[in-house]
Amino acid sequence: MSLLTRTEGAHAVTAPARRRPSAPGRLSTVLAVAFLAVTACYMLLPVYWLLVSATKSQSDLVSTPGLLPADWHLGANLTALFEQQDGVFGRWLLNSLLYAGAGAAVATLLAAAAGYALAVYDFRGREAVFSVILGGVLVPATALALPLFLLFAEVDATNTFWSVFLPSVVSPFGVYLSRIFATASVPTEVIEAARMDGAGEVRVFRTIALRLMAPALVTVFLFQFVVIWNNFLLPLVMLQDDDLYPVTLGLFTWQSQTSRLPELQTLTIVGALVSVVPIVLTFLLLQRYWRAGLAAGAVKS
Repeated sequence: MSLLTRTEGAHAVTAPARRRPSAPGRLSTVLAVAFLAVTACYMLLPVYWLLVSATKSQSDLVSTPGLLPADWHLGANLTALFEQQDGVFGRWLLNSLLYAGAGAAVATLLAAAAGYALAVYDFRGREAVFSVILGGVLVPATALALPLFLLFAEVDATNTFWSVFLPSVVSPFGVYLSRIFATASVPTEVIEAARMDGAGEVRVFRTIALRLMAPALVTVFLFQFVVIWNNFLLPLVMLQDDDLYPVTLGLFTWQSQTSRLPELQTLTIVGALVSVVPIVLTFLLLQRYWRAGLAAGAVKS
């Protein structure tokens, strides 16, 4: 009995020692943390430069180091930004909010409906349709700009709101993600029970499928919102009217005039800083739902 007791005591003493991380394990952790820290600094350096440069006057912008702050002129720069050309920047900002907000909402709804149909209904050619959608994910947006322009030119719809809005509501990646999540999160038993209770297909989709797919749809909305907000080539090809410009194209036009009007350089930088704010706010407001969708997809897959 005493030998058994001593053996158990030895095991009790040595057991915690086996759980301690080894020296190579600690080294790999330190290297991983250091790599992530360097990557984070690399990614945040342009943001820091943008913040610092937006607070400078035009003279300080060209005479002081880019990463070092100078006299604070952010308030005056913001005032000049929204007063330039009779407040056209505010118009550009509203256009971008309309393009991105409404476009992302419609694209999310269409992607949810298409993904749900591909996941629930069994029809001939379903996999072929899904393969075409996957092919659409691989096609770069730059390759579609000219064909879209020619199509809208045929119906005399270029230089209109719809020439930028309508192409933005198509999201092959959103359809792909919606189908994957609908397959995992919408049980067939629930749909059959709703049908037996007399619910139509539209009601089943609206009251059951959309609620179960909500976390994934937030992810689709965020991705589409960022894509539309940062869209530059399509508005450049489609639009000629300044009042229809999104903020990306508007800032580009100012930047192209800096050689003739140097003060536009500061306004372009401040405008770029302001244009980042809606994206940051959108992510912060929807972060909880977005993380829930990613976690649910990881568990269910």
